[in-house]
Amino acid sequence: MGFNCGIVGLPNVGKSTLFNALTATVNAQAANYPFCTIEPNVGRVAVPDSRLDELQKIDKAEKIVPTQLEFVDIAGLVRGASKGEGLGNQFLANIREVDAIIHVLRCFEDPNVVHVEGSVNPIRDAETVETELMLADLESMEKRIVPIQKKAQAGDKESKAWVAVMEPVLKALQDGKPARVAKPEDADALKLFNQLGLLTGKPVLYVCNVDEGSAATGNEFSKQVEEMATKQGNSAVIISASIEQEIAQLPLSEQGEFLETLGLKETGLARIIKAGYQLLGLETFFTSGPKESHAWTMHKGILAPQAAGIIHSDFERGFIRAEVVSYKDYIACQGESGAREKGLLRQEGKSYIMQDGDVVHFLFNT
Repeated sequence: MGFNCGIVGLPNVGKSTLFNALTATVNAQAANYPFCTIEPNVGRVAVPDSRLDELQKIDKAEKIVPTQLEFVDIAGLVRGASKGEGLGNQFLANIREVDAIIHVLRCFEDPNVVHVEGSVNPIRDAETVETELMLADLESMEKRIVPIQKKAQAGDKESKAWVAVMEPVLKALQDGKPARVAKPEDADALKLFNQLGLLTGKPVLYVCNVDEGSAATGNEFSKQVEEMATKQGNSAVIISASIEQEIAQLPLSEQGEFLETLGLKETGLARIIKAGYQLLGLETFFTSGPKESHAWTMHKGILAPQAAGIIHSDFERGFIRAEVVSYKDYIACQGESGAREKGLLRQEGKSYIMQDGDVVHFLFNT
């Protein structure tokens, strides 16, 4: 399991440049005109995690297998997209398929790069995209709720459950608010909410694309976005897509030094991954041995049998127990044997809640 993020925004804000940087490819054409990305480009990248390197050293693993992260570069949206303007229908269809939204906002001035709205204003741009997504959700909800309300009034229990979820969402959209503000906390209701596939029900990470000189500190535009994100309960990350593209072309041995010269401690990719993991409530567990040290992505709060199922469905069906060592203890004890000797290897059953960094060996019946 990885996580799937759609990179969205107005035309010419740096979406494709960011995509190229993140995936270290040139598959997404970065050109100075709207709709240069006609089909969504999908790229998978390895999630960097220094813990894997340490596990490999201890277990002398033949290889490391990082978890995967998927990005989808989606064609630019313009005003009227909810009514089919520009590539609106295609944009809306593609964005429904992703787990989270990375909303790229232009936070730099450059007379050589045209802006579809004629000026740089990231808050206005964010509102333009959000409004189009809300309008599309509103139209969808107004059509879908009527027949379900009729069934609920006739006494259908399943329809009543749906109405209890849909009516607060519809009210929020009618009030000009995104669907996520009406997201239920109850687990069963949350499942129904997620099945609605609402565009504004997805978590959002704002990416402030700044000029190279502002990559380390940000600028006035990015500060505005950060304030907006805080008010919404969302997050924002500052990057310079052009710098990220330069870094992606460098050998790994040279990337650290290049980052230092710019006053940066880590790449934009690393910052986006960290923010994305938090956004989706994701964590990592590990399996490690002589053949490979492997990272696996899981949802926070997952139980041991479900984590076993991420590796293979047979592991979940035949789950007996999990032998677990925390990453910190695994490193301190120089591996599983040392942890076992010191009593730090735990035998956990079906009710064990997995923790970030757990190094696990699953036992199961075939």
